[in-house]
Amino acid sequence: MNPRNSNDLAPTPDGRGAAAESGSASWAIHPRWSLNASNRASDWYFESIPYGSSTAGAHYDSFVAFNRTAGADSMVTMPLLGWVARLGPNRGYLASFSIARYGAQTDRDPWFLDAGSGVLLSTRQFVTGNNPNDANTPASSAFQRPWVQHLVDQWGRASAGGVRYYLMDNESSIWHSSHRDVHPVGASMEEIRNKVLDYSAMIKSVDPTAQVVGPEEWGWSGYFYSGYDQQYGAANNWQEPYPDRAAHGNMDYVPWLLDQMRRSEQATGRRPLDVFSLHFHPQGGEFGDDVSPAMQRLRNQSTRALWDPNYRDQSWIGTPVNLVPRMRDWVNAYYPGTKLGLTEYSWGAEGDMNGATAQADVLGILGREGVDVACRWTMPDPSTPTYKAIQIYRNYDGSGSRFGDTSVQATVPNPDALSAFAAVRASDGALTVMVVHKSSDSSVQATINVSGFASAGQAQVWQLTSANAITRLAAIPVQSSRLTAIVPPRSITLFVLPVSSGPAPAFTSTVTATPARVLPGANVSLLTLVTCTRDALTNGIVEVEVYNSVGTRVARQEWVAQSFVAGQSRSYSWVWATGSNPVGTYTVMTGVLTSDRSSTLHWNNRAATIVITRDPAQYNFEAGTQGWRSSGGMVVGLSSSGAQAFAGLGSLAVVFSGSSGQTQYVSVAAPATPAGRTITFHV
Repeated sequence: MNPRNSNDLAPTPDGRGAAAESGSASWAIHPRWSLNASNRASDWYFESIPYGSSTAGAHYDSFVAFNRTAGADSMVTMPLLGWVARLGPNRGYLASFSIARYGAQTDRDPWFLDAGSGVLLSTRQFVTGNNPNDANTPASSAFQRPWVQHLVDQWGRASAGGVRYYLMDNESSIWHSSHRDVHPVGASMEEIRNKVLDYSAMIKSVDPTAQVVGPEEWGWSGYFYSGYDQQYGAANNWQEPYPDRAAHGNMDYVPWLLDQMRRSEQATGRRPLDVFSLHFHPQGGEFGDDVSPAMQRLRNQSTRALWDPNYRDQSWIGTPVNLVPRMRDWVNAYYPGTKLGLTEYSWGAEGDMNGATAQADVLGILGREGVDVACRWTMPDPSTPTYKAIQIYRNYDGSGSRFGDTSVQATVPNPDALSAFAAVRASDGALTVMVVHKSSDSSVQATINVSGFASAGQAQVWQLTSANAITRLAAIPVQSSRLTAIVPPRSITLFVLPVSSGPAPAFTSTVTATPARVLPGANVSLLTLVTCTRDALTNGIVEVEVYNSVGTRVARQEWVAQSFVAGQSRSYSWVWATGSNPVGTYTVMTGVLTSDRSSTLHWNNRAATIVITRDPAQYNFEAGTQGWRSSGGMVVGLSSSGAQAFAGLGSLAVVFSGSSGQTQYVSVAAPATPAGRTITFHV
């Protein structure tokens, strides 16, 4: 794909906010709004490239408009670099490292052949001494002020639904690499401090309700060393002392910045930084698409870098990252009251359930650990399980229902294999529990204790598996503050427990299936009897569902606007056409729900059983010996067999070992055969 056609990261309208809400892709971090263009830096040959329209600000206006349609907040990256894109005649592309001007280079843009990589072919060294004005023009906070004013004029202040977040550039401690065409020397601690203070003051003078987010550092080294020191260290085999750090009392770079923000607020009375944001991409290869067994295990474990002080990172970092607690400690020590943001992260493998379980794990961790703002890099394709791992938190039923918003403690014995997260939902008081089974070995039985929560008695169950669909499963009873479920390998399961509002109506139910054994394609009449044993229900729902042997719902019938008083029974008839459903055993479940489906008042998981078989006989021996047994010693074997079947797939194999004149019998106790019926044996 031609990268000129790439779009900025944005949410999708049908995901109900499932996407990360980020305002610009990495290659567009020094745009020029007035030209509606941006420079792509090292991500694409250091080119300045126009967007489609020549209208000032059109690209970002369409981005904000799209986000508003999706109900998402917008983040806009404010360039602090000091340079923005310049275009040629007729909105033509410009290259910072023109091959015609600077000579042959190791690579070039196949669509713009004069744009080089900035690495000389002759020496394999960087081009130096280039003119930064070749494809860029100087910019200051005064230069950018009209853009912020335009955004406010077009969309209103942040408090009125306008642009809520302004990011302080992007990964400024590696400008000397990513933007070496205009900033070949690593940025110092003072430079970043001064620019954040300058641009923050400008933004808030136009929109006092906007939130400033920074410093947007790239990763582990960027937390501790300025760009100047990272460049120095790379050139000097990482030998101390680092000059910029030494000049600032040997303080770590990011904590020093936070302290400087605090000092500025004390001096001016204005908060310059609202959200303390960092980026984190695991460094062991998890970011890619590798799903080998070893990488899957590493991906399962390495999410602990976000929270576990005892987890030693297995990459070159080689020490505990403990990212979110570390960030919180820095904020508490140097700039209390600042929110936390993780504005770039990804654990890769978007098209595989291993990536999906990692994504679900990360979302649970970020919520539990109290991160205020998080953005994934980048938006997964809606067809992938990783997209659906976000959706099961944000819109699991397709109607906007979400995981809770007030975290509740949830503990598990081994988070590398199975993790769990819980939260209470403010809108209805429901307890939501997310169980992430990362292991690919086998299904496990999960027992969830919910003591201290007054459950309505039934838990709704939603699940994402390798089938790549969020499926609603049968409700599970909550008994003695406990529920038990089997969760398959590499799965994400959401349990939703409606809160009890006091004595709820109680019900019993039975279902009679006639006939209970049918040939493929036959019809089954289901007669359901529901009795209200306590209280009353107005305008409820009675539901009957049929599930196959692996727990997938294959049929459903409901009756709405059903009302009961205590002691009242109602019957419901439904004919299930088995259609193309294969041979097997099917379970009929029935329940009573409130009209909005927010509470399950009653659920009968095993109301009836239906068997679809090629042989509808009472004793067809397709599922074992069906209670038949032998007596005496002459019969030495009794088993279900596929040989000599009269119909269907089964017969009863009887193995004899004896001599003539001996007596032996094979029988079944208490056969369920009505009086007057004839049993025919085919021997």
